[in-house]
Amino acid sequence: MTSQALPRPPYPGLPSIVDGSEAVAHVESRLAEVACVYPITPSTTMAAVYQAAVADGRTDLWGTPLRFIEPESEHSSASAAEGAALAGARVTNFTAGQGLVLMKEVLYVISGKRLPVVFHVGARALTSQALNIHAGHDDMMAVADCGWGMLFARNAQEAADLAVIARRVAEASDTPFMVAQDGFLTTHTLENALLPEDELLREFVGDPRDHIRDLFDPAEALMTGVVQNQDSYMKGRIGQRAYTDRLPAILAGAYEAFERLTGRSYGPVAAYQTDGAAEIIVSMGTMADTAIAVVDHLRAQGRPVGCVAVTAFRPFPSRELVGILRGARAVGVVERTDDPLAAANPLTREVQSALYVGAAEGEQVPRVLSVSAGLGSRDVAAGDLVAIFDHLADHAEPQERHVVVGIRHPLALPMVPVDLRPAGAYSLRGHSIGGFGSVTTNKLVATLAGELFGKQVQAYPRYGSEKKGLPTTYYLTIADAPIRLHAELDRVEFVPLHDVAAFGLGDPLAGLADGGDVFIQSPLVDPEAIWASIPSAFRAEILARNIRVTALDTVALARRHAPRAELQVRMQGVALVGVFLRIAPFAERAGMGRDALLTAVRDRLGRFFGKRGGAVVDANLEVITEAYDTLLDVTAAIGGQRPGATTEHPEPVLEGATR
Repeated sequence: MTSQALPRPPYPGLPSIVDGSEAVAHVESRLAEVACVYPITPSTTMAAVYQAAVADGRTDLWGTPLRFIEPESEHSSASAAEGAALAGARVTNFTAGQGLVLMKEVLYVISGKRLPVVFHVGARALTSQALNIHAGHDDMMAVADCGWGMLFARNAQEAADLAVIARRVAEASDTPFMVAQDGFLTTHTLENALLPEDELLREFVGDPRDHIRDLFDPAEALMTGVVQNQDSYMKGRIGQRAYTDRLPAILAGAYEAFERLTGRSYGPVAAYQTDGAAEIIVSMGTMADTAIAVVDHLRAQGRPVGCVAVTAFRPFPSRELVGILRGARAVGVVERTDDPLAAANPLTREVQSALYVGAAEGEQVPRVLSVSAGLGSRDVAAGDLVAIFDHLADHAEPQERHVVVGIRHPLALPMVPVDLRPAGAYSLRGHSIGGFGSVTTNKLVATLAGELFGKQVQAYPRYGSEKKGLPTTYYLTIADAPIRLHAELDRVEFVPLHDVAAFGLGDPLAGLADGGDVFIQSPLVDPEAIWASIPSAFRAEILARNIRVTALDTVALARRHAPRAELQVRMQGVALVGVFLRIAPFAERAGMGRDALLTAVRDRLGRFFGKRGGAVVDANLEVITEAYDTLLDVTAAIGGQRPGATTEHPEPVLEGATR
């Protein structure tokens, strides 16, 4: 028998390389007529891209000019969204953390008035014992009782698609929705995605005038938001269930229609390898994506494990989860929050309630273990999830019902070291200084690798809240298969350093593959002097592990080419593009020579620097070109060898190197 190919969906998506913020802004700058925003990290980029569309004079898909309202606080931005929605506008908002919690009073009002707005959240830890601007689900859990639908995206693709689905469902059900993605881990991580086409948005969502009622229209008089005393309030509150009870069915219809149009499947939960699974992990956000790679790894060892991503936290998918989990022996619910005074963490409570209520008489329900992980964007590695699966399998009836991963603590499970990158993956871990353009350069490198060489990419910056002027680490993985891991990289092939001083601040060679590459920004031009500047212990390790060291004075390079003095610092970072293209194997594998490669780079620089003018684009290309042409191969110059090289047949020395 021969299998028939599935028909191509009408709207397969626009291949793009974007972060989660850009993915959401792509959708909302076409659908939402008004954005009412008080920007807060890490949701700011969503607002910035939308505001840029307003500045460009763009309209929505039905010709209405876009509007951006920035009042004096997040509370006021929610009130502005309420007012715009009451007047019949299609409204959005971008927020996070304390900003979302400050809105809480208004969130109840918006849902009570049945206003179909869609807010986007870069989910972030709340300031408790310390300020943190990074990933956590504290903010979403803090407003989970406000009567809003809540969808959680695992990656940039889901951030875009769920924005579209949420908009349709909100307007069909008169229920406001939030779409959450993990702060920085999704909002600022560049990935391959298929962005929704304009034609899809027109067909799937439709003209707001056909779906949103103007509650200020005097021709359709309506009293809303009034005072209600003992005789009335409860009737109105319980009467809201006429709307919320129909929400699961409306969501299901939207998922089905979206899959028919795009070929991309969604549901209230996403189960993976759960048939016959004895141990199952349940989670939301990026951790649920990482769990897929872990399950594949353990299944290859014959272990009966599976994972479930909860996409719709509200309405909570109790029936679907019970159907998936009831055959398991143990379930680990992994959450980016910690609520120690409650019976369990929020998602754990929901899962336990669903299993208890949904169990048949006499049925044995799975043991549920609550796990706190990734608070404040603490790294959640694949090895942490392996440790959770091991714990679920090895402890039939443990005393504790709550554990943690990723830190040292009496409740912590030790991580199991494992490298689950796709086969043949090439990774970079860069060490730089905030403000030197390295993070933007990392995104540019990822975009070039994805578009020029047809690769899957994932570029992620490890920001500190201090940002400018302090150490910054950034990561990039390039592969032929989708990259599921959302974690700091402990196994890489290339380490660029902003300064040789990095050798005195830690071990930049840690995790670098034998035969890998190190690039050093150095003011020195003599390879012998550059080599001597590296501490002796590291020099010995470099030689023993056949690591290639290259170097370049990017400061002088930027100074020569920057069209304006204020661009010199940031243009140091872009030199890394030329270094990467020269060192990494992708251009050679693709059969692209120097001239063709640099021409292709020029065609794409406008996307990153075009708004600064053609002179800036040209200057950046000059920096990239000179970096490519004059990169110094330090190890070759001092007599070091690459893997497989011999004294009789040494590898060629890069242009610009001297012996």
